[in-house]
Amino acid sequence: MQFLAIYKTPQRIIEEWMKTDSEVQKQQMEKMQQEWDTWLEEHKASIVGETAAAGKTKLVNANGTSDAKNDIMMYSIVEAESPEEAAKIFESHPHFQIPESTIEVMKSTPVSEMQVN
Repeated sequence: MQFLAIYKTPQRIIEEWMKTDSEVQKQQMEKMQQEWDTWLEEHKASIVGETAAAGKTKLVNANGTSDAKNDIMMYSIVEAESPEEAAKIFESHPHFQIPESTIEVMKSTPVSEMQVN
């Protein structure tokens, strides 16, 4: 089964971090990148494709399109035998170094396989 993992951090946390001294930001980013690389290597058999960053958001509805903000930073697609196994992959993820960060894991079902009850 495939699962979608959504990495989230509150916007206010990102905004606060952006005020941090640039040298401190650089050190923190380098440390986290090393830990992400280690995590990815440990879980590469479960990761489908490449983890990707989410960019600027556009909200589209019946009234048109507008700029929007949300807490989504990145996403991954993983393969696992169950939702519990998929979630377990992320229990020690470096993303949690960011205050108030979460990872949401949900089963990904192709539309062609969805059933209406």
